[in-house]
Amino acid sequence: EVQLQASGGGFVQAGGSLRLSCVVSKFTFDDYNIAWFRQAPGKEREGVSCISFRRNSRWYADSVKGRFTISFDNAKNTVYLQMNSLKPEDTAVYYCVAGNWKLTLAHTYNSWPYWGQGTLVTVSS
Repeated sequence: EVQLQASGGGFVQAGGSLRLSCVVSKFTFDDYNIAWFRQAPGKEREGVSCISFRRNSRWYADSVKGRFTISFDNAKNTVYLQMNSLKPEDTAVYYCVAGNWKLTLAHTYNSWPYWGQGTLVTVSS
């Protein structure tokens, strides 16, 4: 079964940057996509970014386009989410998730079967 271990959250002022990391294991690149979801207090989980190895594609939520970048280090089996120009509304628990290679951000969180533990990002104004 796919395993994911997320880290890198923290406290940052608005305009600052953070990089989240997600180490993946027991994972076949062509069979799965990796995504980052987040959940802010009192809100539903929303997809932030997704990477597909089979399609060589990346997707971003409109709210983070131009500010966040998803990438993958093959040698380290690690997916990164570089977050720049952070805003207070980016405050949330961030989760890395894995699912079938056909999944995209158009699919809600309950379509993604494998979840790592969350990492908290707090952006102060």
